[in-house]
Amino acid sequence: MENPNASRVRIGMSDEVLGCVIPFIEDPKDRDAVSLVCRRWYELDALTRKHVTIALCYTTSPDRLRRRFPHLESLKLKGKPRAAMFNLIPEDWGGYVTPWVREIADSFNCVKSLHFRRMIVKDSDLDLLAQSRGHVLQVLKLDKCSGFSTDGLLHIGRCCRNLRTLFLEESVIIERDGDWLHELATNNSVLETLNFYMTELAKINFQDLELIARNCRSLVSVKISDCEILNLVDFFRIAAVLEEFCGASFNNQPEKYSAVSLPQRLCRLGLTYLGKNEMLIVFPFASLLKKLDLLYALLDTEDHCTLIQRCPNLEVLETRNVIGDRGLEVLAWSCKRLKRLRIERGADEQGMEDEGGLVSQRGLIALAQGCLELEYLAVYVSDISNASLEYIGTYSKNLCDFRLVLLEREERITDLPLDNGVRALLRGCEKLRRFALYLRPGGLTDVGLGYIGRYSQNVRWMLLGYVGESDAGLLEFSRGCPSLQKLEMRGCCFSEGALAASVMLLTSLRYLWVQGYRASTSTGVDLLAMARPFWNIELIPPRQVRVANHVGEIVTVEHPAHILAYYSLEGQRTDFPDTVFPLNPESFITS
Repeated sequence: MENPNASRVRIGMSDEVLGCVIPFIEDPKDRDAVSLVCRRWYELDALTRKHVTIALCYTTSPDRLRRRFPHLESLKLKGKPRAAMFNLIPEDWGGYVTPWVREIADSFNCVKSLHFRRMIVKDSDLDLLAQSRGHVLQVLKLDKCSGFSTDGLLHIGRCCRNLRTLFLEESVIIERDGDWLHELATNNSVLETLNFYMTELAKINFQDLELIARNCRSLVSVKISDCEILNLVDFFRIAAVLEEFCGASFNNQPEKYSAVSLPQRLCRLGLTYLGKNEMLIVFPFASLLKKLDLLYALLDTEDHCTLIQRCPNLEVLETRNVIGDRGLEVLAWSCKRLKRLRIERGADEQGMEDEGGLVSQRGLIALAQGCLELEYLAVYVSDISNASLEYIGTYSKNLCDFRLVLLEREERITDLPLDNGVRALLRGCEKLRRFALYLRPGGLTDVGLGYIGRYSQNVRWMLLGYVGESDAGLLEFSRGCPSLQKLEMRGCCFSEGALAASVMLLTSLRYLWVQGYRASTSTGVDLLAMARPFWNIELIPPRQVRVANHVGEIVTVEHPAHILAYYSLEGQRTDFPDTVFPLNPESFITS
């Protein structure tokens, strides 16, 4: 009898077919999985990978990246830890872009897009980039970077004539003159996005902005530093296809603002120092707005309500907690398409309570019930309850990123600890990938910390502040979180031994940052329990830092010691400043 399986031929996927399929796999995790199947798939991934994000510049080296992915077109590179944004990391910690720029200039012939975040960039780096890659560079993002001046930007403006995106937001730039913008305006005709928002660049000629708008007919996004809005009347008239604008300021001459006519396609807006009188500029097209940045507006709670209820199509809102519970209720009622909400802490909270400008469980409950499409929520609250977190878990099924900070100014909190509320939120929000919970002592017990571990199945990044009661809670937490790659903690009570043990339990962890912990000795010897190949451990000792308090006074504060640990294919880095030293078994053996 003929075997029915005899005619079946086992056909594998040919290299030609596979080579056509793999380029369409864009998700980095899927790409990683593909590269692990076999040697040939690894090689095809290496040859076809177009974009790579390196979460910490010391996890690999420029030449290793080039050998692994020789045909990269896009690179995103992060330097200093995220804590640097809050002045918690010493300024000279590292994160220099120079070795990467040299490798890009010499060997990466296909690179068209570069994004450097929290890195130290020199004018010579920008000069080398302009000379070597200026003819093909389409995207350059210097995101929260420092170390360079407008002289470096002059090279970019002069040589990068195909630049479509120039992004400098929140970078610390030494300003010598405004010639860089004039060079950009003169030499570029394809620019689509220009962003130097939240920088100190002041020597800006508004006529150069008009020239950019005239020459670059595809200009859709412009975010600038302070510039009198009355000087931009012609710019707005010329930039007919502009969809996003942030920046500008007002000189308190409301009688002249009728001359300002914003482009008809504008749907993303943020005006610096926007006040009650200036809101009239926004009203005519408020119903078209999809994004509104009010972080630097001068609006009280009722002004927020007046403006928000005119924006029914709003998808993204960024503001301060002066919006208050009343503002969140109006938002929930008016903006059913809201996807992203960011509420920062106000610079000066004095008197906010009398104005109604506080966010609490009342506002969060209304938000959860009204904005069912919410994907991102970051909020500073003055009061919080388990019930409000339960409402978020029940209604916010699309939530991917949740961040909550409990402010300290209110001493009487309605409902602590938040164990049950956190459990309900994590169980209900199954799409959650990023999670931050910054409380105060007593805000979450060891039981609640265990809940976080148990119900954070898909969370990859987490920030925890002042949570838990003992080492036992941390260890229970560490038995969960199977997908956690980056963990940041502040103000917790855990010992070095427990931290080391938790790292060994968190099987997916690639990065750990801790500020404030129970040190066993001055040498950090108990941390060696997590020492293993390719795992770098750095210690930053306690230091005193002078900072401005909430009323602008300069005061001295004590920054506790830090632990920074991360995987690196290159071993320990060599550019340690005096304020940081590496911790490894060899250093104890030889000392």
